[in-house]
Amino acid sequence: MKTNSTPSNSTAILNRPCCESHFGNHLVQSVTVALARRGDSCLVSAMVRISQARIATALPLIFILGVTSAAFAASKPHIVAFGKWTSIQWLPGTTDDKPLTVKVRPLLVDARVKEFTFGPAHDVTDRLFVVRRAFRVNDSLPQETDSAPHWQWQRGGWLLIDRVTGHISAINLPEFDALYSVVSWYRDYAAYCGVSDDGKKIYAVVAQVSRRKPILKKPLDGQSIPENASPDSACPAPAWQRTPTRVSFEDGQAKQTFAIRGHVVDLVSEEEDDEEAVK
Repeated sequence: MKTNSTPSNSTAILNRPCCESHFGNHLVQSVTVALARRGDSCLVSAMVRISQARIATALPLIFILGVTSAAFAASKPHIVAFGKWTSIQWLPGTTDDKPLTVKVRPLLVDARVKEFTFGPAHDVTDRLFVVRRAFRVNDSLPQETDSAPHWQWQRGGWLLIDRVTGHISAINLPEFDALYSVVSWYRDYAAYCGVSDDGKKIYAVVAQVSRRKPILKKPLDGQSIPENASPDSACPAPAWQRTPTRVSFEDGQAKQTFAIRGHVVDLVSEEEDDEEAVK
């Protein structure tokens, strides 16, 4: 009797290595790739969460630093000072071509020249003061193209300066004439004789720094600017009185006194003025 030495199908399948199975290899590779991708996504998610946490922590610090820097810049003190006096030659532009000697000095903010000024400064408050501006204008003629600019000094208007911020601004003084008007300051009031555009009228003017319109503008009868008028000749500097607050204008013919109460101005009669002078 012959013995069948051929192995059965079940034995062959059992004895076949599992690694030789195509399905098994594919399954192992798929699981490995899936695990790797899952690990990568988990790592990315963790990194994103960490970045978000860091940003959330850093934003308040950035905001605080920004606010602190802005506050420091806003509160940075400025140094406002005047430089040394210098004598210059000024041509008023009247019929007399003879130059006049005027002393000017630079206005410095943090050691930098911002403007040139002349005349005395007036303290409005412990923080604000006013001073008159001087500047140079190019006086060269159009046909003088080959020569250097011919700079000529001129007198300008009034400036308001803030000692804390270093800010400089021009003051609006209605009817103020840079050639003929003389300003007399008291507190934040400026009293002067204004001149019309054609020079045929002169006004008694009281202006306040905080207001655009003057609180007083009254024509002085019979007064005008002659053609050969000298500088600062509109009228003498008005005179102030403290208690009660009054200002007097003299035009060479008559004297007019006005009482100042805030933004209200009243004409003071000669009797009231004499009674106050006796006191």
